[in-house]
Amino acid sequence: MARALRRGRGDARACGDAHLKAILATGDIATLRNVYSASMVAMQAGADFIKTSTGKEGVNATLPVSLTMVRALRDYGDATGHRVGFKPAGGMKSTKDALAWQYLMKEELGNDWLQPDLFRLGASSMLGDIERQLEHHVTGRYAAAHRHSLA
Repeated sequence: MARALRRGRGDARACGDAHLKAILATGDIATLRNVYSASMVAMQAGADFIKTSTGKEGVNATLPVSLTMVRALRDYGDATGHRVGFKPAGGMKSTKDALAWQYLMKEELGNDWLQPDLFRLGASSMLGDIERQLEHHVTGRYAAAHRHSLA
């Protein structure tokens, strides 16, 4: 872990003013304790955002893993006074899925963590559902999935 921390600090310095996002590939991490440790190492190495996965792994963002990472964010912030952002990615297909992560952030960290400088969703496959929800809001009817390009 010490080697990963040293390398990460070098990567963070190389980013300059750009944001460094650390992707943890949590689906490949065996335990929640290890997810917590990996989250802390990424933040100590200078990550501006920690992300659950690329969204392409077999297991992506899950609520238990996200809760573990969010609690690491809180502990790190309490210890250092520095806020690091969070981005769950993969596995979110609907706007209702997104609400679960918003509730998690609000309940664990408060309203400030619902802003895009601290919280983002990696949910490109959700776009079709968002289009359908907007159409329902405007017309009162849900569109067929084939009416939207990404559904």
